[in-house]
Amino acid sequence: MKPRIKYFFLFLFSIFCAPVFSQTHTSIPLNNRIYFILEQAQARGLCSSLPGIRPYTQDVAASAIREILYSDDSEKLSPAEREILEQYLKKFTKPETGMDWQRGAYYNETDIGKSDVSISANLGIGADIQGSAGFYLPSGKQYFGTETWLQFYLNGDISKYVSYNFIMNGGLMLAPRKKLGEYWTFYDGFPQEYETASEYANREIPVYSEPLTHFPYAYKKRWDGSIYLFSGNIAKFESWPVSAAGGYNLLSELTSSFLENKLILRLGRLSHEWGSTPLGSSLSFNQAARPFFGVEAEFSPVSWFSIASLTGALEYYNDLGIKDSSMTFQNLFSVTMLQFRYKNYLFFDFIDAVVYPKRFEPGYISPITNSFFYQNNIGDFDNMAMSFNLMAQYPGIGNVWVSFFMDEMNLTADLLTLDRQMFSWQTGISFPLPILSFSSIKISYTMINPYCYTHNRNYNPWYGERRMETAYVNNGVSLGYYLPPNSDEILFRFETMPVKSLSLNLQYQMIRHGADFDDNAVDGSNLSSELDPHDRNDNPVLKRYFLRDGAYQWSHIIKIGGEWTLSTNKDATPFAVYSEVGTVISYFTNIKGQPNSGKAYNYSIVDSAEYPKSTGIIVKLGIKVFPK
Repeated sequence: MKPRIKYFFLFLFSIFCAPVFSQTHTSIPLNNRIYFILEQAQARGLCSSLPGIRPYTQDVAASAIREILYSDDSEKLSPAEREILEQYLKKFTKPETGMDWQRGAYYNETDIGKSDVSISANLGIGADIQGSAGFYLPSGKQYFGTETWLQFYLNGDISKYVSYNFIMNGGLMLAPRKKLGEYWTFYDGFPQEYETASEYANREIPVYSEPLTHFPYAYKKRWDGSIYLFSGNIAKFESWPVSAAGGYNLLSELTSSFLENKLILRLGRLSHEWGSTPLGSSLSFNQAARPFFGVEAEFSPVSWFSIASLTGALEYYNDLGIKDSSMTFQNLFSVTMLQFRYKNYLFFDFIDAVVYPKRFEPGYISPITNSFFYQNNIGDFDNMAMSFNLMAQYPGIGNVWVSFFMDEMNLTADLLTLDRQMFSWQTGISFPLPILSFSSIKISYTMINPYCYTHNRNYNPWYGERRMETAYVNNGVSLGYYLPPNSDEILFRFETMPVKSLSLNLQYQMIRHGADFDDNAVDGSNLSSELDPHDRNDNPVLKRYFLRDGAYQWSHIIKIGGEWTLSTNKDATPFAVYSEVGTVISYFTNIKGQPNSGKAYNYSIVDSAEYPKSTGIIVKLGIKVFPK
């Protein structure tokens, strides 16, 4: 190796060696199709069960793929499935030295030191260019949006134990939405004497629609911090690209793996999903959440048990400017998950989480201390949560699961009608379709109670007379499920990969959500809602009757999507084209009585200026260059 190249790698080593990493152990983005493939393989009994702590590292995924390909049950694979697995195995193996135009990256490695520690660097680029449109009837209004992102990354290995990955994205965004109305964070009519005598202050906040060029609750912000509008004052930080805007995001990690992937340590900023349920179903730590920086550890000492713990700094949502918005949102998030497994048949998760104003709190950081009970030892200032998942599976047939997330409950009070019972639950089934390669059907029902994932703004000893916000959110987005409080969902999803270069999906959702704007808004239907601390058992306002205590929006969503990758003789995929098209049928039901009165009324479909009917057609088309 030439001296110049060797000194270049010594320079990289000096920069990245603090908590060092390796490309073999870097995480796989949660939108990668390998997660769906491995879920189907586990459901069919083709590989050992994997921990429900995601993202997986490349080495974990590659080991699972090799197990599938070379196990005694590999004859159950169709030719197309074998090609798919071999394609992904190649993606997760070390590239050849030099420039690879099929990957859009340059790779090199060298040995350093007397013990010849191997260090490598992989420098590459990528792009994701997407256009979207929404057409709405009967108004005839049309909306257009875009997501255009360029990516630069540097990753590699330092020895066989450590990997690093640094990703920078620069983007152009346009995601139009409209203002729906105003909403009181407690409720309209909250007693004024409470505001003047305590830390509880009712706020009237603006409420906006979901992005009009995307399907409801499907849009995920890809920018960090604020965006920069190209109209007006370009130096002004804004919270949303209602007109063309620029932005960036930075992701990074240093990951190490020991004991044949039984112990994984990670320092980085990336997205997560924790739970044994199918990807995208977690009620406590969902991939739909925004990424944040954290320190985490995962330990799987035996085949039937895993433990994972993470502590990170949550990020504020810029709705009032960079300083004012962040002043009352200075939070840490700690979460621990215990996972128990009986072979490939039974899975049980216990998840313990807390959102708390920034301070050094050893009990929350410790994975061997239960945060839910530890709060009683240090004072009631923080937002505690617990979650449980139970999934039963019979390989080759499918699985059934139930999940429960608890934000606040009182077991001695009425579980069915009180707002203080701030919990969510989900049940579902998923089963593979043996007649098609890597195909499945998923059916689930999810209920999010009013005020779930929310929390009162409170004074606390560390921040003086400022009301600190400790809702279960990061950058304005729930850390848990993607639905807002006071909503439910019926979901049917069919996915298939008929050949190695093509994936298809068909999905139907019925989502019902309490209106959080205008005259018949239902209290507890917004992530910014705050639950009245007074008389929570008897105050009629604080009783809930889903669909029968105010206005509710009903959305019927039908969409079909797919992605096609361009294969070459070298089996690489420098281009991928993806598309999604469907319809959203939306209408409201309303009651003829007083909303939030503690009484249940009959409801009927309405069509008014504030709660109108609409039918939307959503179209999305994009291309990825050097997809990862």
